[in-house]
Amino acid sequence: MNTNILQVKDPILSIENLSVAYDKNVAVKDVSVGIKKNNVTAIMGPSGCGKSTLLRALNRLHELYENIHTTGTVTLNGEDIFKMSPIKLRRKTGMVFQRPNPFPTMSIYDNVIAGYKLNGISQKKQERDEIVERSLRDVALWDEVKDSLTKKGTFLSGGQQQRLCIARALAFNPEIILLDEPTSALDPVATSKIEDLLITLKETYTIIMVTHNMSQAARISDYSLFMYLGELVEYGKTKNMFTNPQDRRTEEYLTGKFG
Repeated sequence: MNTNILQVKDPILSIENLSVAYDKNVAVKDVSVGIKKNNVTAIMGPSGCGKSTLLRALNRLHELYENIHTTGTVTLNGEDIFKMSPIKLRRKTGMVFQRPNPFPTMSIYDNVIAGYKLNGISQKKQERDEIVERSLRDVALWDEVKDSLTKKGTFLSGGQQQRLCIARALAFNPEIILLDEPTSALDPVATSKIEDLLITLKETYTIIMVTHNMSQAARISDYSLFMYLGELVEYGKTKNMFTNPQDRRTEEYLTGKFG
């Protein structure tokens, strides 16, 4: 057992011996880790270390590509995610990408409930209205857009668009939110708003976030994973990792000797 990997009691998400390969190139190698509920967990590491590959494996996005192969086990609240239907899994694990990507032809309102429409789930107007308002309130966007719900999502600023994308992920009431460098395309003010938002959202959701920004991980994450060349090198409380890293490679990354 790797003593640099914190053992979490009663994890909401349990990853065991997870590997992901593109053709014969292994991008994630035999990762085992437990994710703690209602916390922000940051996945850190240099470019090309497997951060985003690991994140995308958690809601089976790799299955959209024939040349990517995943082995190992991932359980969400004890249920094997590879035995769930992808639709059920993606309702439980909302995904937000690096660049804000509201559907350009849809209104703000329709962007929030897009998942219901795409899955053919019909609802009464009152139900739709409640989901839209709740989701936009959750991301502190309701007061900014409540009079513009019929406008296109692309009418919003970059930071607002990213909060809209988070609202879209929250509309299904997921258990986990997966974020792939959600602020890397945003300015410092918009970044700060997203960070404050994530700290609030962890009261209700479990958040796993890929970030290349070490100071961001230090500011808002409770736990951090450090990956290097596809391997999970170290996992623990963020404060402990930043002040007393257990592995030389973690220390060298955090002190800027490589990245």
